[in-house]
Amino acid sequence: MDRPLHTVRTAQQLAPLMRAFRRQAGLSQAELAKQLGISRQAVGALERDPASASFERLMRVWAVLGLEVSLQKRRAPENTSTLEW
Repeated sequence: MDRPLHTVRTAQQLAPLMRAFRRQAGLSQAELAKQLGISRQAVGALERDPASASFERLMRVWAVLGLEVSLQKRRAPENTSTLEW
């Protein structure tokens, strides 16, 4: 079964994904916080503003949620214009 891929280019795009994956895992913010050894407020802050978190902390959250990160080269923008100048 293919796993859906989510392209993230900004921290703002990451925020709703983190919340959705936590909910999909059936975890409340408090439950995730307990597994990470941090406060529920810290989990809320991570979900609101992932840019403020260290990469190490994000990796710990993703590990608890069963996620992994894959990097790939960005695709060049496609030129769909058929006009000739």
